[in-house]
Amino acid sequence: WMSHGDQVITPAPGFQVLGVTPEAIALSGHLEKNIYTMQFHPEVTQTEFGFTYLSNFVLNICQAVPSWNLDFILEEAIEKIRTTVKTEKVMLALSGGVDSSVLAMLLHRAIGDQLRCFYVNTGLMRKKETESIMATYLEHYHMDIRYIDAEDRFLLALKGLKDPEAKRKAIGSEFIRVFEEMTTTFSDCHFLAQGTIYPDVIESQSLSGLGKTIKSHHNVGGLPQDLKFTLIEPLRQLFKDEVRALGIKLGVPESIVKRHPFPGPGLAIRVIGEVTKERLDTLREADDIFISLLRDANLYDQVAQAFVCLLPVKTVGVMGDERTYQEVIAIRSVDTVDFMSATFSKLPWSFVEKVACQIVNQVRGVNRVVYDVTSKPPGTIEWE
Repeated sequence: WMSHGDQVITPAPGFQVLGVTPEAIALSGHLEKNIYTMQFHPEVTQTEFGFTYLSNFVLNICQAVPSWNLDFILEEAIEKIRTTVKTEKVMLALSGGVDSSVLAMLLHRAIGDQLRCFYVNTGLMRKKETESIMATYLEHYHMDIRYIDAEDRFLLALKGLKDPEAKRKAIGSEFIRVFEEMTTTFSDCHFLAQGTIYPDVIESQSLSGLGKTIKSHHNVGGLPQDLKFTLIEPLRQLFKDEVRALGIKLGVPESIVKRHPFPGPGLAIRVIGEVTKERLDTLREADDIFISLLRDANLYDQVAQAFVCLLPVKTVGVMGDERTYQEVIAIRSVDTVDFMSATFSKLPWSFVEKVACQIVNQVRGVNRVVYDVTSKPPGTIEWE
């Protein structure tokens, strides 16, 4: 879990070497000043005794009080929302995913009828997902939710774009344009709430100012500069597992809380390269096969996130007696706790083979399936 290029050769003045690997100094400390340096990642779940390192530092050396629990998070979030919003109205776009769904419950708990929820059909959702999402919200969420059909305009905004950053920013800008148009009808909304969580922030910007942006998220780096709303992001300091736990406490339906993460830009960043309606339809069919087979095999809840990507390359194949030259589907499944680091899922090869066979046989325009065995790092979970 070390993907850095730097290396500690000699400890700084006053520092003692406290831990080494065969290749480098891994841990040093200034015992008088209680300053410690680590050349590894104690925070990732794959590091043996990583939690012990952090716990000893925070509780024993810093003598911090462990007050960060669900009750504290909930009370603090509600108080901050009420203090910030006061009597103003808040708009929130619901995607059907964990983050926005938990945020909706949190905001409704805090400000009640001051919340205005919208579901924007971008045309970038999975097969039959929009219908399923709206049915779930109408059954379980006792709040005003408006439906906006914006498929054509999002596809138009994405036309000709191949770079992932350009696609993310175009989607972010189009989302804001949709909301700004809605203010002509709901002129009393001054705040825009978003389900940004901590991994989004980390990947979108450098907290220290020294690191490089990994990718902008449409609700972080993809927003336009001329934003006409005051942005509030109550989940911004939480990791995915904390958001799920908060959702359970707030009464979010299990069918939503246990869903695999789905990116804000939707399938636009799983169609690698240019996004067209035809390529989206191809991806939807392949994704539906993969996820359905995962559920049938009781594997869906055993992996943290699973999806497919449509690649912008074609390969030669043979079907029947005919030569084919068609596109490639990549299968991606990962295991993780916090989504900051992840390993690829060791799915049974017989299962992977079954998925590949069904996709090639049933999805028009696809003649090859590959399985992504890259961990995070060095890869990110999503391809774009």
